[in-house]
Amino acid sequence: MRSTSASCLLALLWVACSSQEPDALPAAARPAQLEPVPVDHPPIAALPDPELSGGHVGRAPRRLTTAQLKASIRVTTGRDWSQIDNLAASLGRADYALVNAEATETNLVFAKFLDDGAREVCLATADADLKQTDAALRILSREVPANLDLTAIDESTLQKNLTYLSIRFWGQPLTGDELASWSSTFKNIAVRAKAAKKPREAWGSICVALMTDARFVTY
Repeated sequence: MRSTSASCLLALLWVACSSQEPDALPAAARPAQLEPVPVDHPPIAALPDPELSGGHVGRAPRRLTTAQLKASIRVTTGRDWSQIDNLAASLGRADYALVNAEATETNLVFAKFLDDGAREVCLATADADLKQTDAALRILSREVPANLDLTAIDESTLQKNLTYLSIRFWGQPLTGDELASWSSTFKNIAVRAKAAKKPREAWGSICVALMTDARFVTY
């Protein structure tokens, strides 16, 4: 009997409420509706321009996984880093026994091993370039004539080669003051490499710098 009375009371309340105008209903019972933006509302900040934010919007750059790093080194230098699989665990690869998630944060261990790997593949690539007379088959000095004294490269050719390398390694070209700075650095290295009679050190050092730059290992 009490259940029937309660049902009747709820029904009467529902009819009474539903017959009211929306504005007369309690706030929680009113139907949802969009309100116009007030004319005095503070301006809404737009999303940052990707071109002005290093190509990133909404999140911080992420580091390459070990597999991605291995593939990137092969693509850019045409050879593999011989120790990358042996060092995979230290570089962050998950073993799915003790570690089940790939670590992609940058740290000193990763930086140290990457520097070692860059020296190995870059110096080997520079050595191969010195023996390659076909410019199209060279990796690091594609825009430079074969057997040219590296201290005698003209500024235009040098900057063209550095721009090519930055696109190859980073997917974006060196420009402006940064390009001029890299060009000046190469000239200083070339002078020292010539004095030490180690020509591979010139382009090899530039290759190491490109590979250990944040733009190579993050996206």
